[in-house]
Amino acid sequence: MVNAASFERRDGRRDDEPRPMQLTLDFVKYPEGSVLARAGDTVVVCNVTVEGRVPPFLRDTGEGWLTSEYAMLPRATEERSPRESTRGSISGRSAEIQRLIGRSLRASLDMGLLGERTLMVDCDVLQADGGTRTTAITGAFVAVVLALLHLKERKALKAWPVRDQLAAVSVGIVAGRPLLDLAYDEDSRAAVDLNLVGTARKGIVEVQGTAEREPYSRRELESLLDLAESGLERAFTAQRAVLDHRLEKAGVKSLVAERP
Repeated sequence: MVNAASFERRDGRRDDEPRPMQLTLDFVKYPEGSVLARAGDTVVVCNVTVEGRVPPFLRDTGEGWLTSEYAMLPRATEERSPRESTRGSISGRSAEIQRLIGRSLRASLDMGLLGERTLMVDCDVLQADGGTRTTAITGAFVAVVLALLHLKERKALKAWPVRDQLAAVSVGIVAGRPLLDLAYDEDSRAAVDLNLVGTARKGIVEVQGTAEREPYSRRELESLLDLAESGLERAFTAQRAVLDHRLEKAGVKSLVAERP
């Protein structure tokens, strides 16, 4: 057990301070939307491809779809891990994360305004130091917006389909202290590990919270959610900082469509 008084974050951050979020637009030139998302030493490339078809269950409905894939490159961690393609199937962890990314992003969009097309979101972890799923979601939302702007420029959208701004953040209890945005060394020793996917309108898309050792109290859960919400606000600020100019250039007055 690490003593709370002696525990210090290796990067000198305060308990309520996230790692700097850097979002580099158009990192790969071919996708309709591409973002390199960096949170400290965690680096994820998020690419969005627009496909002119939907799954069979959505044909002739006028509805669009969004799905995702997630993978970690072999040397994203200290030791090389084999490519999942060589094993013939993806791991349970990767399957769970890519489903999380897909349903989170779908919650931010009006799929009826997308038309019968699919947004294929690929999130590939180049370097992992904790928070890969939250970094992927935060970066992928920006990449989705870029892909939507691509469609808007071609007059392929009925209306602007973004219903709410979306991001994700991790929190946890380490050495008895609630911490925001856990790096790997913190996550690996956390007594409680929680991920929050939320929207700028204070909506909650998903909460994943696990006690690694002993159960935690409702009061501790509420304190972690409050801490996570503060982290989401900073992620939203980082997203808007890189998107505002693109939105203005495309004639989109607001990132989030006004509700009728």
